[in-house]
Amino acid sequence: MLERFHVPESQAVRVEEERARAATQAIFQKMGLSTADASRSADVLIYADRRGIDTHGISNMLRAYVDGYQRGEINPRPKPEIVRESPAIATMDGDRGLGLHVGPVAMQLAIAKAGTQGIGAVALRNAGHVGAAGYHAAMALEHDMIGVCMSGGGGDTMLPTFGAEPRLATNPIAWAAPAANEPPFIFDVATTQVAGNKIHLLQRMGVNVAPAWLADEHGKPVMQEAPPPQEDFSGRARTWYMLPAGGTRESGSHKGYGLACVVAIMGATLAGAQMNGSLAGMGHYFAAYRIDAFTEPDRFKQDVDAFLRGLRNTPPAQDCERVYYAGLPEHEEELERVEKGIPYHPEVIDWLNSICAELELDFQFP
Repeated sequence: MLERFHVPESQAVRVEEERARAATQAIFQKMGLSTADASRSADVLIYADRRGIDTHGISNMLRAYVDGYQRGEINPRPKPEIVRESPAIATMDGDRGLGLHVGPVAMQLAIAKAGTQGIGAVALRNAGHVGAAGYHAAMALEHDMIGVCMSGGGGDTMLPTFGAEPRLATNPIAWAAPAANEPPFIFDVATTQVAGNKIHLLQRMGVNVAPAWLADEHGKPVMQEAPPPQEDFSGRARTWYMLPAGGTRESGSHKGYGLACVVAIMGATLAGAQMNGSLAGMGHYFAAYRIDAFTEPDRFKQDVDAFLRGLRNTPPAQDCERVYYAGLPEHEEELERVEKGIPYHPEVIDWLNSICAELELDFQFP
């Protein structure tokens, strides 16, 4: 992530990964999840926190999920069902379960189908937020497969290019490909200029929003740095909106807009979701590609190694320190956080202590 999104070390409260995981799993179990589903849900959030994807870890998402459970919007004991199936493809209904633990069921099915058919794809409807899409895509790596995850629908936050009313969610897309010795390529991005939850991080830290990230209530891009708006980033307040990746048409916003439409079609429409702004309108797409159905896996991974090394060894431009590829900075952040603990903002620690006390859980941070 950009430096502006990181909690300053002078403020950060470091928490050991396993302690954060244990508390998160206990909170999910208090919401009514089974031990297995609570464990998987905690794993998805800690994956994000461990790799520096703070937008999709405990800091932002756990409280939103707790709120959804407490208001009865999310089913803690879903029974996912296959509603349409062929040898390589399936459509599943998530029974209003949270995508954190229903999504991996769909991805495991896609992997199993790829194991026999070479390619497996599963569309999932009626399931909530999946967390970091990269988690699900990366499930394919240990099987010598390429993984894909897309998530569409579930709210209007993004303006179409030239539009004054939002018509799309942030619609993330993730791809993961294995390598031999290099950290794997894991590309996980929103199709907006920044993930919506990054606005929450800036709100928490009082850091400015960069130019061309947001539009005002009239749909006009805000082209100077400004304090983050304090309203809910969903856009329901109708005072500010997310811009597609690219920001303005001159900078290529039609590309982010188009990709968001692709994710909406593949994630929501293909699954039979209605994209009506509710959980039932969310849809997700999971796919796995078995490498040995296309080429020799060891050769593929060695070639990916060479490709990724070439990227990171590219001479940096003036005033730039180095060149990265998707997945490398997260890998390096993971090494540091496993050793030193996950850095949380004091406000997040206060919330954790508060919710643990409310749920009568024996956890106290730091």
